[in-house]
Amino acid sequence: MELPQCSCSSLRSATRALSLAFDEALRPSGIRVTQFAILSGLAVIGELPLSTLADLMVMDRTTLGRNLKPLQRDELVEINIGTDRRERLVSITPSGRKTFMRAMPLWEDVQRRFEKKVGKREAKELRDKMVTLVNVGRQLAEENQKAG
Repeated sequence: MELPQCSCSSLRSATRALSLAFDEALRPSGIRVTQFAILSGLAVIGELPLSTLADLMVMDRTTLGRNLKPLQRDELVEINIGTDRRERLVSITPSGRKTFMRAMPLWEDVQRRFEKKVGKREAKELRDKMVTLVNVGRQLAEENQKAG
């Protein structure tokens, strides 16, 4: 009997393996790759509503909240109340920016090594395909909710 081929499980396995490699490379900076991604978004884009950041990170608000707690505790991000008292705005702090800048060369090194192993063009194609898969995943989730 052959096991079913699950696209989701295969992608999650690849993500876990790469996350381990990136986390290990980022260890000297004191942050993990998920935290690096959050700080990167905030460093590049600036202050964002929590819901926008969650959408950008393709996380539900609860998961994002769990990922923000250690960043907030370590004073790398700030969460403030928006003009609408229900809105929460997330921003990177000066300390967060320093941590991000300290992590950047570590991330660049592991990213470069990844591209060397996979191929620079193939890595770009893979990232482009991931954007497509994010959109397909969102569409399937919507369809499931409607069918529900």
